Amino acid sequence: MSLLDKLDRKIGRYAVPNVTIYLIAGQTIFYVMFMTGRLDRSMTLLAADRLLQGEWWRLATFLFDPPLSNPFFAFFAWYLFYLMGSALEEQWGAFRYNVFLLIGCLMTVAVAFLTPSATVSNVFIGGSVFLAFAFLYPDFTLNIFFVLPVRIKWLALITWLGYGYQVLFGAWHTRLLVLASICNFLLFFARDLLLMVKSGKRQMARQSRQFSRRDEGPFHRCTVCGITDQSHPQMDFRYCSDCAGQQGYCQEHIQDHEHVRKG
Repeated sequence: MSLLDKLDRKIGRYAVPNVTIYLIAGQTIFYVMFMTGRLDRSMTLLAADRLLQGEWWRLATFLFDPPLSNPFFAFFAWYLFYLMGSALEEQWGAFRYNVFLLIGCLMTVAVAFLTPSATVSNVFIGGSVFLAFAFLYPDFTLNIFFVLPVRIKWLALITWLGYGYQVLFGAWHTRLLVLASICNFLLFFARDLLLMVKSGKRQMARQSRQFSRRDEGPFHRCTVCGITDQSHPQMDFRYCSDCAGQQGYCQEHIQDHEHVRKG
């Protein structure tokens, strides 16, 4: 039993179900307040230097920072977040999903203290939810602009490439945020990734053996029709004990052939 399983049994009852809905509701309220000028976004983002000055509410308010775009795209972003977050909660259960988000939040707060003068939003936490969903449901089709169907695994690949570029060429603040956002992903999927690597290595070794056999020539050949294990890799070859020497036959001719006699 894993550590998460043990924690789920002990404290799983304290998990917050449907946490995605609460996050979206909070972001919607903040979006309206930002658009109407009732609240300044700079007062809600995470900044360690402001935290140390007593503005501790930022530890909570940065989670409700909404996508700042026109209402149509904001609604679309919330729809995707609800779709993916709800799917993860259904797959893992409320406790595991809460832990996944909590790890992302804690790592983001840690980055804020490493770069105290920079402000931090929840963008990369949302990105980790997207990557987790894409890993579990790679063939899910997303209609871009409700027109262009794209499998989400390709969008995830683009995201990973973008993250890689930011790690290599971005500012240190951005690099740390990217690494923080994928920590929860790696913690949750490290075992699956290792199994995929091992499976890939076995497949490559099997293909290498097949290519080597092709270079060396066929291993099995039917004495009657001449087909080989290279020309018909799915064929099952047998050898006749009544024939002289090692006479191989395909499934069609193993029961119906003239026996090869000595001399």
